[in-house]
Amino acid sequence: MSSNQPEPEKKPIEILFSYAREDEKLRDELEKGLSVLKRQNRIVCWHDRQISGGKLWEQAISSHLDTADIILLLVSRAFIASDYSNRVEVRHALERHEKGEVRVIPVILRQCDWHDEPFAKLQALPRDARPVTDWSNLDNALYDVVSGIKRVVEELGKK
Repeated sequence: MSSNQPEPEKKPIEILFSYAREDEKLRDELEKGLSVLKRQNRIVCWHDRQISGGKLWEQAISSHLDTADIILLLVSRAFIASDYSNRVEVRHALERHEKGEVRVIPVILRQCDWHDEPFAKLQALPRDARPVTDWSNLDNALYDVVSGIKRVVEELGKK
């Protein structure tokens, strides 16, 4: 018995950006690169700048850390130096990653000493973990990162 009813739409994959404020412009550029996936309703992006006035910001971040399907760690000196990012966001993200509940992807934005961090065992983007700002062309670096994220979105979409 076949039905002519349309298949239910898949829930978009939620991507959370964990980053340092100093890297906000690069986060914005990376998010623009994900626009096609957003328009296709395959992903929704979330970061702390979307917290509206009067909300409890720690609770909002914690809630999205619990619901995200992909957590992007935007790695730079400022990110490594942030106690909050490392004590709360990275720790929580890696706990969920170990349980298979989320895919955590380090995105190396700037050259910094990240190789001894707990997330260093994870495959980083862009290719060869070459920092985004070291590429001669920022667009090419961001395209490489977006391509890697798109591949993960496709893998998760098959589950």
